[in-house]
Parts: sequence; structure tokens; C-alpha cells
Amino acid sequence: MNTHVVIMAGGIGSRFWPMSTPDLPKQFVDIMGVGKTLIQMTVERFSALCPMSNFWVVTGEKYVDLVKEQLPELPHDNILAEPAARNTAPCIAYACWKIKDRHPDANIVVTPSDALVINIEEFRRVISAALDFTEKERRIVTVGIKPSRPETGYGYIETGIQAEGEVLKVNSFREKPCLEVAKQYLENGGYLWNAGIFVWNIETITSCLRMYTPDLAAIMDEMSVSFYTDQESDTVGRLFPTCEKISIDYAVMEKADCIYTIPADFGWSDLGTWGSLKTLMDRNEDGNAVVGNDVRIFDCKDCIIHVPDLGRVVVQGLEGCIVAQHGDRLIVCRLDHEQGITQYSK
Repeated sequence: MNTHVVIMAGGIGSRFWPMSTPDLPKQFVDIMGVGKTLIQMTVERFSALCPMSNFWVVTGEKYVDLVKEQLPELPHDNILAEPAARNTAPCIAYACWKIKDRHPDANIVVTPSDALVINIEEFRRVISAALDFTEKERRIVTVGIKPSRPETGYGYIETGIQAEGEVLKVNSFREKPCLEVAKQYLENGGYLWNAGIFVWNIETITSCLRMYTPDLAAIMDEMSVSFYTDQESDTVGRLFPTCEKISIDYAVMEKADCIYTIPADFGWSDLGTWGSLKTLMDRNEDGNAVVGNDVRIFDCKDCIIHVPDLGRVVVQGLEGCIVAQHGDRLIVCRLDHEQGITQYSK
């Protein structure tokens, strides 16, 4: 199987301020305090599926040096620099057109760079099953996560009939719901969190993009003439910013009729917020999650305290709060107000 992995690494993770900033986004940070950044952990979990030569990273121009530093074995041609942010459809199209140029039979996994997976073996089993399903036929698999709570921060997948083994047909995609709707989804049992992980063969995705976004496909055709040449950077710099800003969900997933899902349970989080990180960390008997050198807690409950760069830190009398520091930046914020961090940090 000619498997390739495309890692989308262009986001700035603004809800994870102050640890994630436009100069050093969360995918390039050791958020878990384990000695590896999120993008390094992403490569590691896929490493059993294909060689490093089959990894591709799409990122902003300003982050190319960070990618080279953190993934030194990644070939230079496999770092795709976006001159402008244009959402996920142009990002994915750029990678797939470039892969197709030299690997016309490729079977591809597209993944975010900043998610966390706990059960690596189960993750690899699910991805391998999806690759087997998409290898020869015109089918797309999006990995669905079995929900553990009525989460309002994720999009959902409504599942349909069984297609083959554990693979289910996708009936529809649902936007991030309000709490009441999320509770209904959980009770129904036929809904999964949308992890933003896609599996397809190269012919399937390029055909779908030609069908549903012909203008984008035309730009990619023009760009592809320069791939693997000294003119690639200039050509991409001229043409890529002319792409429409559109997500792969709107461009393809919500329009095509060949969409399937595999319900998965491998301890996944998109690590989009401090609250999502807290759910995956070890917590003490009062529900506090802590990263730091010498953190002393008194009369606190259900807090996340993330102060890896400081010496002694004392926190008293907080409940349901974020205390996070990075460099000379500090935030103390209620967890139920964390959606406002993007605005607070401006």
C-alpha cells in the first residue's frame, strides 16, 4: 500500500494563549510536558504506517523553519509553505496535487497537527482499516470519535447504515451544537465527534475537488506545472492566495455521496482549549490538573494550572479556573469563559 500522511500545521491556536502565540503556535509546543511537541507526537503515531519520505507538512511560510527544526528527517520538498491562510480545502488540495505528481496511486491520510491520542495501537488499527477501505474504490472515510460527553465545541457526524465491517455510511455532518442538542446526540447514540481526520486515495479526492470546486482545481493544475522545480515557491506565492477560503467540509464532505466513517475510541482530543487539555491530564482528588516545577495548591477545585517555566507557584481559593503562564504572559480565567481567550489576549 502506497500510504502518505498529510499533516495540516498552519493554525495559530489562539484559544491556547498564552502558551500558543502567532510566533509559536501550539503544534510546535510541548503542551503535555513530555519532551515532544504536538507535531512530533503526530508524526510518531503515524510512523508505523509509512516512511518519513511519505510524510507531508502544510504550514504557513513563517513556520517552515520550525518544521525543519522539529522534524529534521522530513524531506525539504515535503514541506509545503502556504503564502496565505486559505482554510483546509486549498491546503489539502495543494498537498494532494503535489503528491499525485509523483505518486499517482497514493492512499492518503490527512490529519491535524495538534490533536492528542492516548491509545496509539488502537489509533493505528483504525487508520489501517480506513486505508484498506479506501485503497481501491471511490470512497472517503472520516474518522468519528465516540462521544463521552455532550460536547459543544466539536462538529458531529450523523451515522447511517453499516457499509462493511465497522465502517458506516455518513448521513450528514452537523455544526457545533448547543448543549441541549449535544445531549440529544449523546442519548441518540448515532452521532460521533468529527475528528477532522480524512482517508482517501489520490484519485478520489482530486476527482471530488474537480467536481465540487472546479476553480480551486484549476488553480492547482496551474500551480502543479512548477512542482519540484526552482519556480515552485514563486508560482505558489502568486497563485495560492487567489484560492477561495473554504474548508474541506464545505468543499467536499457535505456534497459528496461517497463519505463513510469508522466509530473510534482511542482517547482523542483536538486540544482546542485549556478545558479539553484538562480532561486528558492526571488530576488530584480535587480535580486539579497541574504542570509545573513546584506548584502548591490550597483550597482549589477543578482547575488547570500550567506553569512549566516558573519556580514556586502558589494558588489558593480558585474553583473551575485556568492559571496558565508562558514567558512573560499570564492568564487567570474561569474555565467556563475560556471561549473568550482569543479576545482577552488581543
